[in-house]
Amino acid sequence: MMELLTAAQMRAIEQAAIESGEVTGLELMERAGTGVVEAIFEEWPELEMVGQEGGAAPDPADPPRGILGKMKALVLCGPGNNGGDGFVVARLLRARGCEVEVFFFGEAASLPADARVNFDRWSEIGTVKPLQDDVFDGWPDETSGVHIVIDALFGTGLARPFLQCRHLSRRMNSCSELARTRDLFPRVVAVDIPSGLCADSGAWLGDDQPLDFAGLANLTVTFHSLKPGHFLADGPASCGKVVCTDIGLTAPSKLGSLSRNALIEMYNDNRPGRHIVSLVGGGGEPHLSAKQGPHKFSHGHALVLSGGHGRTGAARLAARGALRIGAGLVTLGSPRSAMFENAAQLTAIMLHQIDGAHGVSELLEDKRFNALCLGPGLGRGMDTQAVVIAALKARRATVLDADALTRFERDPQVLFDLLHEDCVLTPHGGEFAILFPDLAANLAARPQTGPAYSKVDATREAAARAGCVVLFKGADTVIADPTGRCSVNSAQYERAAPWLATAGAGDVLAGFITGLLARGLSPMAAAEVGAWLHVECARQYGPGLISEDLPEQLPAVLNRLEQGARRTGL
Repeated sequence: MMELLTAAQMRAIEQAAIESGEVTGLELMERAGTGVVEAIFEEWPELEMVGQEGGAAPDPADPPRGILGKMKALVLCGPGNNGGDGFVVARLLRARGCEVEVFFFGEAASLPADARVNFDRWSEIGTVKPLQDDVFDGWPDETSGVHIVIDALFGTGLARPFLQCRHLSRRMNSCSELARTRDLFPRVVAVDIPSGLCADSGAWLGDDQPLDFAGLANLTVTFHSLKPGHFLADGPASCGKVVCTDIGLTAPSKLGSLSRNALIEMYNDNRPGRHIVSLVGGGGEPHLSAKQGPHKFSHGHALVLSGGHGRTGAARLAARGALRIGAGLVTLGSPRSAMFENAAQLTAIMLHQIDGAHGVSELLEDKRFNALCLGPGLGRGMDTQAVVIAALKARRATVLDADALTRFERDPQVLFDLLHEDCVLTPHGGEFAILFPDLAANLAARPQTGPAYSKVDATREAAARAGCVVLFKGADTVIADPTGRCSVNSAQYERAAPWLATAGAGDVLAGFITGLLARGLSPMAAAEVGAWLHVECARQYGPGLISEDLPEQLPAVLNRLEQGARRTGL
């Protein structure tokens, strides 16, 4: 999995590299600027052709040309090292024959040393104009001849709202929207992160309507590592496409590396991995080993509890998901009132009558049941709480979703006292707010300072409080365990699957995780792999998806994984 480093972690790694003599700050800044320029021409190769002589007359739909037919760039530089990166970008674009106009927000005397060097280098070959929102004369639009707007105002270190250039931000917002929806120039490129967006949380600092007024990007070029804020909250809607460019630093996952040692020192912890957020599947598709073992019981026996008459569909969806993902056997536990209803629609899934908590306890005397799923369609009556308590006392790997969570609304601590380390909670936003109202309130508050409280922070705190794995659902699903280990499963950017927002999809996810627990995966691994496969199944089917379709995509997705594992020799 790919590491998502916070702003503080990146600073520690960069500083350690500089102090070791391995690299200088100026070299890192030059590499960053080079990466931005390369990413621009990789994303829009047609810009390389702007201004070349000869050929046919320009097509009106082609990118506009600046003065003398050159590609024209507007570079907005801020008062920190992000602005220093911007001055490098301006110089390198000019060296490639581009017409470049630079605006600077700040005072040159206050620039950090490396940024000041690059300010001076640019000043030797070009002009630096002051960026004052009320008199700014560089407004880009589709008729100005500007191809690219570089946002190098504020980067990952911003700790306060950036609202001083509101008119400029709104124009950048308009430009990025027109580029996205009508393929018009100019395009907006953010250096590291759009200015004002918190790199740790994906929240816009101090902004109530950021997606309408903030400076959104079409392309964001970040360095060394992607950041949590690229995937959380408003990050994906704000960054456009995100490209990560190598600036020559080592990965914290590499044992003995300078970066790893920097984080060990930062946290005073020899296992820094628990402090680093990972992107599920970010380093390639997760490997799910093929079934091995002589008998169906070698692959576990999952029990899914159904609700009463008229409330059975959710449990059947979960059961189908558990069976498709590889559980050796799946039994649906049904109350007497729903036996005929369930029996009419089940074949490979077994059916067993269970009435109340006593029935659950009695059935679980069979130790071959090694994974449970409670909640989908279970109902919120008094008996639900008793059933959940009885199941948790059996100490099996257990997924709790939907009604199994919300039934404890009056006193969530009753549930927390019963949970154990082999449990997985899978709340969506509303259910999370019921179980963890204080954490949900912190997350909903509009931040005024950075780093802002994030979904990662909330999920980590929830997992520590519950004493088990918590999977906080959403397009930016966050998964955490009580030790602080945390990952993000993103259904955004190239993995976007908006059709996954359909009734019953969460029930299938609960079944996926239950089936993986039955197969012997750890709770954290089952949650990560289950969530990743859930999105892949949605992408496999495409628009028009309904929840019943999800389990039926698993054979194709798992076959692709198996073929990939064979190619890589895993």
